[in-house]
Amino acid sequence: MLETVDMHDCLARLKNDGLLLKSDPRLPSVAGLVAGEAIRGSWWAHPAAHAIFQELQRLAAHPDVLMVKLVAGKDTLVHRRLWPELLAIALAGEPWQLRGLPAASRLLYEKVRKTGALDTTGAAAKVLESRLLVHGEQFHSETGSHNKRLESWTVWAERAGLADAELPSAPEAKRTLEAILPGAKWPWLKAA
Repeated sequence: MLETVDMHDCLARLKNDGLLLKSDPRLPSVAGLVAGEAIRGSWWAHPAAHAIFQELQRLAAHPDVLMVKLVAGKDTLVHRRLWPELLAIALAGEPWQLRGLPAASRLLYEKVRKTGALDTTGAAAKVLESRLLVHGEQFHSETGSHNKRLESWTVWAERAGLADAELPSAPEAKRTLEAILPGAKWPWLKAA
């Protein structure tokens, strides 16, 4: 029998650690916490898949939780206490974010910057999210299909109450995140 944890346990762990992956076989993850074991491969095939899905839904809806493509390009839950660090990195405009950006992604990025937010799908949006150039949030359209709402980090910061927040420097913010998950595959290290 699998010993599962509830939302309060996952949320407490996220609050304490600051970061949790959605699923990962070696790093702390919601799927692993709920299943009570590391999961290799898709968590959808695990006996605890239903409980994992429910927990991820609850956490994603929590006002202190933000999900971004961060560690190894995977969905990573970030607790509110680390939002200033995340925002500092996202707004830095560093070479790893912009170098070699495909034309379609660059065009989409300019549209998001100009409009503040837009709905889209596709590979160009994934590239922008993985480089922390935009915040992306999945939703179901009126037709039931999966879409992505991209918004600029300045729009997100306004919504999150961080528009006037004191942010650390990007290097300081990176060191803070790296200390939480040493050895993780961070996007800024991949590009270095």
